[in-house]
Parts: sequence; structure tokens; C-alpha cells
Amino acid sequence: MPPSVPTAVSGRGLAADPGSFRDPTTRVFHADGQVLRGLDPRAAADWRALAATEFFSRLLAEGKVCGTEIVDPESVPAGTAGRWAALLRHERIPFVSYPYEWSFAMLRDAALLHLELLQAAVPAGFTTKDGSAYNLQWRGSEPVFIDVGSFEPAREGEPWAGYRQFCQTLLYPLLVQAHLGLDFQPWLRSRIDGLEPGQMRRLFGGIRRFRTGVLTHVHLHDSLQVRYADAGTGAVRAQLRDAGFSRDLVLAMLRGLDRLVRRLDWRPPPSHWIEYRDTCGYTPADRAAKERFVGAALAEAGRPNLVLDLGANDGTYARIAARHAGYVVAVEGDPAVADQLYRRLRAEGERRILPLVMDLADPSPGGGWRGVERGSFAARAQADAVLALAVLHHLAIGRNVPLPEVLDWLLGFLGAAGPVGRLVVEFVHPDDPMTVRLLANKPAGLFPDYRRDEFERLLGERCRILRRLPLPSGTRTLYLGVPRG
Repeated sequence: MPPSVPTAVSGRGLAADPGSFRDPTTRVFHADGQVLRGLDPRAAADWRALAATEFFSRLLAEGKVCGTEIVDPESVPAGTAGRWAALLRHERIPFVSYPYEWSFAMLRDAALLHLELLQAAVPAGFTTKDGSAYNLQWRGSEPVFIDVGSFEPAREGEPWAGYRQFCQTLLYPLLVQAHLGLDFQPWLRSRIDGLEPGQMRRLFGGIRRFRTGVLTHVHLHDSLQVRYADAGTGAVRAQLRDAGFSRDLVLAMLRGLDRLVRRLDWRPPPSHWIEYRDTCGYTPADRAAKERFVGAALAEAGRPNLVLDLGANDGTYARIAARHAGYVVAVEGDPAVADQLYRRLRAEGERRILPLVMDLADPSPGGGWRGVERGSFAARAQADAVLALAVLHHLAIGRNVPLPEVLDWLLGFLGAAGPVGRLVVEFVHPDDPMTVRLLANKPAGLFPDYRRDEFERLLGERCRILRRLPLPSGTRTLYLGVPRG
């Protein structure tokens, strides 16, 4: 199961991952910076069989499955081993993200990787217990499968157990966006288990049922679920075995899904934000000064481990940050812009920048069981440096968030970094064309405190302002701050 935000349980330095409880045969722990997985006797036997296969060794070597090794229980903190028959140590993913924060092309590539792994596993006599999108994470623009505990020996005559989850968390969101032009992220964020076949059937009624992949994987799927609703899983499996269901049929289904997913695509409608770099009003001198300021601020930070670029747009400053940092999370609110950025990063093979889709005025909350199975963005995004460039006015004026709260929110991401954290923030003056445009849609006099002097006072209360730079155009100022205390 996917990593979330660690919750302490027992043993010094030991934390159980709240997102890993659904499979009782394994559990993920965090201990002293390590990611560990406990295996019960059945899962330990499955692991030994899996580790001996050629296909799994190849997937590990190619980086398509997260780095995994068996460890001696005596080498990890006391209390970790517990009742487990074996312990694995996993590669640590730089930043945990969730499918409702991915762009269309990211979700599609994640689905294709899942299918690729299965098409390698099935001929070798293995399958996966589930097909959840949450079993995948990212190294920058490279997807990686993280739920090693999901692999198990296949039983002849049985279908892929993960088909329903694959449809609900991967295929159906792709169908919704590719065929209907609706952003899938709100659907996945609202339901941790994804879109139900019955819901999809209502969306794809009439002639829509004949769109690619819908008739088989939505209408037929839902009909079969209704038909066998009262039959036990064992009875259904027995019927399939009696009917001659085979491993070859599973492979044929996987190949068909692979072809379907590859055919799905989404071409976004024209967007103001896609062309923002050309329409935002920056002069060449402004751009050059801003890029120098950001580069110098991060170079002085002593190579931060994690930088957040909030409002990343085309990724210009995320790329600058990546020259000076270990990892960059580039958050963009427009799904089309984030998707375009991902496709470019993927083509470049960039593994240090992770693009995410998120409305900064409504960031991902905690979700799932007890609200912690999926950690909130704020809980996950503890950074060493934050870039907030040309975003503050959109929150303060566009979304009516008070300036003090915007600053407190930005500095909250630096809480773990303390006084070595860096905030690079851009204040767009009231007379800037973009601010004038935002104010034109608001009642007159609604934002009397949106002034440069008031912003500097608020920032100065919270940070030592190391440097400020008015851009040559005269309507924007950059600040470099270090949190006080």
C-alpha cells in the first residue's frame, strides 16, 4: 500500500504508515529514515518466490519497481519486527503524491506501468492482489510501482483480482477526461476508491456507450457486477474455472487494456494560463532579473533537499531550483498547464521535478480512513525552501484570502526547516496590470491593505528580509526571507 504521513505507534523512532493497513499480510513502517515492510509467513513465502524470478529482478534493475531488499530484523529499531516473519527495506520516494494531484498524462503513464508489470508477471506465474492507482509513485516524471507486497503467485483459472480497482482509480478517470473533457481530479479526491461502474454507466448513456472502451469496461462490467452481486467470490471463481478461464485470457485482457489506455488522450481547450508566459506582461529585463534572484537565493541556501514551487506554470523556476536542490515539487492549479509541463519533463527524462495539479486555495486535505490514510498536502510538503512567484495576488485578491494568512500558510511549509528555511515571494503591486484586472472583478475598496508597505510590514514580522529586488518594470518586487525564531 502507498506511503502516507507516518503515525507513531511503538518503539523508539518507529512509525506505522496509516495508508498500509488494508492488506493484513504486510505493513509499512518508517524508522530512522528507513521505509520498512513487515511480511507475515504467507507474504514472506510469496516474497521469496517473487525475488527468485527473472522478471522481478529485471523490473527492479530498470527502476520500474521501487528498490527493495530483505533486511535482518536485528539491524532495525527495536519493535519493528514484531510479529512479522520477514522484513524488507524499500527505496524512499522523494515526495508522496496521490492520483488526484496528477495530470491526465501522469495518470495514463501510471496505468501503463501497472499493466506493463502485470504483463511481465502473468507469464511467470504471478499476479497482483489489487490494481489501485495508489500503488504508484513518482521519481520526478518517472512512475514507479511501490506496493511490492501486492505481488502473489497466480492461481490457474482465476481472473485478475485487481481489475475493478484498476478501472475505478485509473481507467475510469481517464475515460471521463478523454471522452467527456471533465477534469478527473475532483472525482478521485472525493472518493478514495474511485468511480463506481454504476456511476460511469449513467455518465456514458445513449450514444456515449459506444466510445472507446466504454461498452466493455463500463456497461458490461456493471452488468456483471449486478448479476453476480449475491454470489460469493469463491463461487464466481469456480464458475470461471469450470468455463475454462485461463492465464492466456488474463494476458489477452491486459493487452487489450494496454491498447485502450494508449489510445486515450486529452487535448485541453485554449487556456489563458497555457500562454501566460507570453501574456503576463513581464519584460525581458524582468525575466532575467527574476531568474537571477531565484537562482542566487537557492544557491545561498546550501542545496536544500526539497523546494516547493507554488504556482509553477511552465516550470521555468522549478528548473532553476532543480540546479540547486535535491528535489522540486512544482504545483500548478491549471490541469492543462500541469499536463503540458509533465509531458515536457517526461520527454527530457527529468527525475528531480515532480509536477502536481492543485488549487492552492483548496489544497489536498487528509482523506481515507480517519482522515489520515492519505496525508494532507500541508503534512507532506515540509520543505527547505518555498517559491511563491506571481501567486500571492491570486490568493489575496482572486480568492479573498487575507495577506497575513497567505504568509502564515507559506511559512508553514518551512516549519521543519526552522531558521535555515528560505521563502522567495513576489509581491505584485496594486498598479500592476494583472492586479488591476483582478480588482476589476471585485467591489471597490475591498482590499485597502493590499499595499506594498503593508506587505513588507507583515513579512518583516514573520521573517528576516535578507534581500528585496524591485523588477525593472516597477510594478513587482521580489523578497527573500528567513523565518524568525
